Amino acid sequence: MKPISSIINALRERQGKTMLEELRERTPFQILIATVMSARTKDTTTMPIAEKLFQIYKTPQDLLDIPVEKLEALLFPIGFYKTKARAIHALCTMLIEKYHGVVPREFDQLVELPGVGPKTANCVLAYAFKVPAIPVDTHVHRISNRIGLVKTTTPEKTEVELKKIIPREYWLDINELFVVHGQTICFPRKPNCDVCPIRTMCDYGRSTHSLKT
Repeated sequence: MKPISSIINALRERQGKTMLEELRERTPFQILIATVMSARTKDTTTMPIAEKLFQIYKTPQDLLDIPVEKLEALLFPIGFYKTKARAIHALCTMLIEKYHGVVPREFDQLVELPGVGPKTANCVLAYAFKVPAIPVDTHVHRISNRIGLVKTTTPEKTEVELKKIIPREYWLDINELFVVHGQTICFPRKPNCDVCPIRTMCDYGRSTHSLKT
């Protein structure tokens, strides 16, 4: 088994902040909306738009009080902004009608909300409520397999396998650390193994380095 604590400690030394880490002081509702907005969109695109949006619109009712067409304009140029605007309107409606405007703290309730899948639900649990969860996006899925922690084909399977092998005390660290690592060093193509702090603990890094020596 890979030395999970050593991997976590090595990555912490190089830690920057993810978008959600920067939003941690926001409300659960704002974290939920930012996560929906960020799907298949770079954090550097999402973050400024989310910050501008939350300066004015802070609650589900605030967003429902504007036409969906205006919300679409506010979300531009986020990817799939029209689809996300409609999902956010529907999500806000359900939050008000079913949960009195309060974001639920249960995974099964979160994934019932329009536009909310397993990754988004886990992000809300982890970043808004500090409930142990492992949100698995493309970075977490790629790096977990590249390191050799798991051998899986989908993010959903990666989440299941990571929960089997990673002690619960580290669950909240995985998304935060692996996302930053994937954005700054462990790129999808041509990962920068020469400066990687966990190269000696990584199957791919060790194999690449051995070819050079």
